[in-house]
Amino acid sequence: MIIFNLYTTNLVKKIHLTVVFFGLVILLNSCGIWDPKPVSEVPVNAEERARKALEEGKGVTLGGMLNNKGGTSFEFASSNVMWRASLEILDFLPLANVDYSGGIISTDWYNEGTSNNESIKITIRFLSNEIRADGLKVIVHKKACNTMQNCTVKKIASVLEQELKGAILREATILEKALTDKKVKEYRKKKRKKE
Repeated sequence: MIIFNLYTTNLVKKIHLTVVFFGLVILLNSCGIWDPKPVSEVPVNAEERARKALEEGKGVTLGGMLNNKGGTSFEFASSNVMWRASLEILDFLPLANVDYSGGIISTDWYNEGTSNNESIKITIRFLSNEIRADGLKVIVHKKACNTMQNCTVKKIASVLEQELKGAILREATILEKALTDKKVKEYRKKKRKKE
């Protein structure tokens, strides 16, 4: 019994020393010499800093991500009009889950105050980035609770789904037109500067 205890305590000490040794190796390996640049060498303008970072190979460009065949490419949420329109339409509701890369917006349970025992939850799934009626799916769930707080949740088909889808598509069309008009104005402005 005494031999077994000595063996296990020695083994535990060896394990502790090994863990500490590898911890120190990892810690010291990650340490590097920090060489901050003088303030005079760092551009003040954000666009200049971004251009300099790209020149040094530190940045990421959308074109570089799209040309990379093996990787994943994302469109940014600010340029996706369907995404922006959905957030604009649902901005009066508390949001529970917003996942751009997964293509889903889900609200929290919402009660207008008219009925204390009923609330709804809206989920929007993006099936396409194009402004099309079949490019998104709107799902409405209704939760009804009795006085004993026993609740039932059901997916309901209501007019609200079609109204939300129509409102999102209208808002996306307006945003798309505004974005297109802005690009045309910028193009014309650049063209005048070149002339």
